[in-house]
Amino acid sequence: MSIFGRTSVLAAILSAAIWAPPIFAQETPAAQRDAIEQDRPDDFYCGERRLGQWFYCAKPKPAEDAVPRAQGKEESATDRIAAITRQLDELKAKAILDPTEANVINYVRFQREQLDRASTFSDTWQRALWQNPDLDYTLQRPVSTVGKRLWLDNRQADRDAVLTSLGQRYGLFYFYAQSCGACEVFAPILRSVTDSHRLTVMAVSMDGGPNREFPNYVVDSGQRARMGVPGNETPALVLFDTQTKRTIPVGYGVLSADEIMDRIFMLTNTKVGSDY
Repeated sequence: MSIFGRTSVLAAILSAAIWAPPIFAQETPAAQRDAIEQDRPDDFYCGERRLGQWFYCAKPKPAEDAVPRAQGKEESATDRIAAITRQLDELKAKAILDPTEANVINYVRFQREQLDRASTFSDTWQRALWQNPDLDYTLQRPVSTVGKRLWLDNRQADRDAVLTSLGQRYGLFYFYAQSCGACEVFAPILRSVTDSHRLTVMAVSMDGGPNREFPNYVVDSGQRARMGVPGNETPALVLFDTQTKRTIPVGYGVLSADEIMDRIFMLTNTKVGSDY
């Protein structure tokens, strides 16, 4: 090649270098190109038909947390109690499985700390009741020997007064069977209660047999079912309210005299929950 030819080629190269667009050192990675293509809205669906977010023409922004997470939340008393229980169980298990002197001492010492805590709670509880009579249940239901005896005497006097006047409104239905051994035991007990408090009793025989304590009996011909007394168990004692025409089952099976009187008194003269 002549000198003139080499000069022409060099000039062409320099001209291309001057006027060519700049070349980046690295090309855009393939993953980045794909992401750009995905973010670019579709000309047909987004441009012409304007379908908006349905075709992600405008990508929805991720929702931010409405409530920020609590930082430094204080441990609750329930969590602390649970942690103490877990630690006590762990120390106990460790002392049992590996009964070294150190393990046993650690368990006993931690257990003693919890016993001291329980004793402090019990002492504070007692002092609080002494100084706040509205919280002291023993004022309603005494537990001391003297207080309990006085409460029972007053309760029995109220019960006897109520049962004496009960016959003006209530009557008793006694369902029995001649073949029932428990009825033979219960009938004299019931008779002593009704006689002492002048209560009217209607004895109803479920099997047609007589009763020595209540000779003026009647045979069941559907009375029990009409009164709404469930089952056929005997003996069965039921109160009947002549004012409201309502039946009130007192109990089934053999009852003592005190049980009969206490139940009748509670069912007719105390509100639910008032005795506790």
